[in-house]
Amino acid sequence: MHRRNFLFGCAASLMAAEDGPLPIQVGSQVAAGFYSGEAYDKPFLYPIRTVSGKVLSRGWPLEPNEGDSKDHAWHRGFWYGHGSINGADFWREQGRDKTARLINKAQPLVRKGIVAVALSMTPPSGKAMGEMRQEFHFADKGSLRTIDAEITILADCGVDLVFGDSDDGGFAFRLNESFREDRGARLRNSDALTGTKEIWGKPARWVDYSAVVEGGQAGVALFDHPSNLRHPTRWHARGYGLNAANPFALKSFTKDPNADGGYTLPAGQRLVLRYRAVVYEGAPDIAKLYDEFARR
Repeated sequence: MHRRNFLFGCAASLMAAEDGPLPIQVGSQVAAGFYSGEAYDKPFLYPIRTVSGKVLSRGWPLEPNEGDSKDHAWHRGFWYGHGSINGADFWREQGRDKTARLINKAQPLVRKGIVAVALSMTPPSGKAMGEMRQEFHFADKGSLRTIDAEITILADCGVDLVFGDSDDGGFAFRLNESFREDRGARLRNSDALTGTKEIWGKPARWVDYSAVVEGGQAGVALFDHPSNLRHPTRWHARGYGLNAANPFALKSFTKDPNADGGYTLPAGQRLVLRYRAVVYEGAPDIAKLYDEFARR
């Protein structure tokens, strides 16, 4: 994946971007919108849409549909966050006095199929603790849409960044009610385990959710790159349509009181995490697609 050079330091002034969405165009289509700015505590991509136009993401709270579940208002399309970084919650959104924020340091950079943004990692106290850079590349091939995500976390504010052991975190998606396991959706991982009871918290190279949507099979597979910390990652894979690749949970997943999935990024260092989402219709060979990604 091409890496941009963002020239921002810890002390850079903050600039709120448009509240969005900024359209991300692939070919002649708008594949998704990029939402960020003062209205949101962290950026996200919405909706999750197939090449033919089927929307797989939950509509609520942005575009409520009849029958939508109304839990976890911060589950919108694709996003990245973690429940405890230096004790601050970058996952749940529970009001500005409690929630840490990823604040735009400049307007997002958008060109065809690509969006990139530099973000200030800001706890409720308002004093930045580090920087996060998010870059997404979209591409369509036949009935497949791929979204490559690169998350770069920089401890550039003179303090270590301590990721606490929490299952609430990672590169995540939230799908619509068709993808509920109790309504017939299929959840599986790269080790041939199926169902949320089997795949939740387990390490795997990929996890795939599929269901019948508007009369045809569709789904989203999420890939963890071999270069990532603690590959193969563990998964916060829930039967109601949530899935997140999360390398920072072990006690939370295993319930072992002696385990610790925490991680410290020393001051002055950076951590790069790479993922790919495949949004598809039909029944593609997910294992083959993963192998192609893993060689990148």
